[in-house]
Amino acid sequence: VRIEEMVNYFDYTYVQPKNNEPFAVHYELSDCPWNPESQILMIGLQGKDIDYSKAAPSNLVFLIDVSGSMGQENKLPLVKSSLNYLVDQLRPTDRVALVVYAGAAGEVLPSTPASDKEKIKQAIQNLESGGSTAGGAGIQLAYDIAQKNMIDDGNNRVILCTDGDFNIGSSSDAEMTRLIEDKRKSGVFITVCGFGMGNYKDSKMESIADNGNGSYYYIDTKKEAEKVFGTDMRGTLFTIAKDVKIQIEFNPALVESYRLIGYENRVLNKEDFNDDTKDAGELGAGHRVTALYEIKRTKNSYQPNGMSSTPQTQQLKYQSSTIDPSAYNTQELMTLQLRYKDPKSSTSKLIEKAVYNSPVSFAGTSDNFRFACAVTEFGMVLRDSEFKGDASLTEILQLASGAKGNDALGYRTEFIDLVKQYSGVASIK
Repeated sequence: VRIEEMVNYFDYTYVQPKNNEPFAVHYELSDCPWNPESQILMIGLQGKDIDYSKAAPSNLVFLIDVSGSMGQENKLPLVKSSLNYLVDQLRPTDRVALVVYAGAAGEVLPSTPASDKEKIKQAIQNLESGGSTAGGAGIQLAYDIAQKNMIDDGNNRVILCTDGDFNIGSSSDAEMTRLIEDKRKSGVFITVCGFGMGNYKDSKMESIADNGNGSYYYIDTKKEAEKVFGTDMRGTLFTIAKDVKIQIEFNPALVESYRLIGYENRVLNKEDFNDDTKDAGELGAGHRVTALYEIKRTKNSYQPNGMSSTPQTQQLKYQSSTIDPSAYNTQELMTLQLRYKDPKSSTSKLIEKAVYNSPVSFAGTSDNFRFACAVTEFGMVLRDSEFKGDASLTEILQLASGAKGNDALGYRTEFIDLVKQYSGVASIK
């Protein structure tokens, strides 16, 4: 259960960035629904959307696992229907190549204009499963073909569809990480799409995406394929910024302690923030990233007139740490620093934004805030988190139902139904 992925599955209505910036930063601060002694700070990054009709052409390589483990109905057959759906969305200027791997890797379809949709679909339809899984060799070949057909200033991407069960050649998590770290230098991005259950190798696929300028999706139904390759396709295919890093410094005069909820596998060391050699996450066109912090305030810091005016010094044995006196003379709750690189650049840019101490009542928060809190609370219940406090399924349903909003695509309704189903299972135990 990765709470950050649960929260970021849903759409949130953030305002688009202005002045040619790739991001807009949004925040809300209110009471924590599961812990009356805490507050929740929600930070939202909104990526700039693009006009898909005017976007640069795509050079795509479909890398398909056709090993024996992919024979189940929710694996290779679903891969075929998912990729056919994607092909229907492509423009005549886009190109597609098809690489498969089982006991060995091979090119099934050379790079072909997307205007020849029937030829591409027929090549996909002819795929059959069988044999062991040489995932490393498949990745190597797919990147070679992508580089061979590289489109300058275009979208060059490998789309890997697998259950992650690599068992010959480079197969361990460490070997796959080293391979994909080397390939990310090529300028080719990767989208990892996981299929199936049972022998599903989640850690391997997450590692490939995290270390290879990529993104990771799990597809279990045709409807989910339509979300990934239809609704979310701009963000799925078009990266607007890579190595996106966020660093937050809370004002110690106002915040006693804090915790970032989720993102356990994505935390960087503080010295990595300014190090442009350190890989970080990618953000696609129109995509958004939402993070929630649970914070505990310093005593009497909720109101400006309750702030202490005397700096405090933390007594340490080998060093001293003194709060800057200016921290007591500002209503800045925190400073957010954001580093990112343009997709073709190796040098990062910095955005800095102050977030002010402006809490609102929970009832006065947006549907975005309350729904994100409901999803977060559900994730903590599933994990039986030590931080879940007073979290309950009843409260989760009330929060989510009251924050459903427009829900044009029905995803929030699906979440509410999921919680109801879990409530029934939990009551049986």
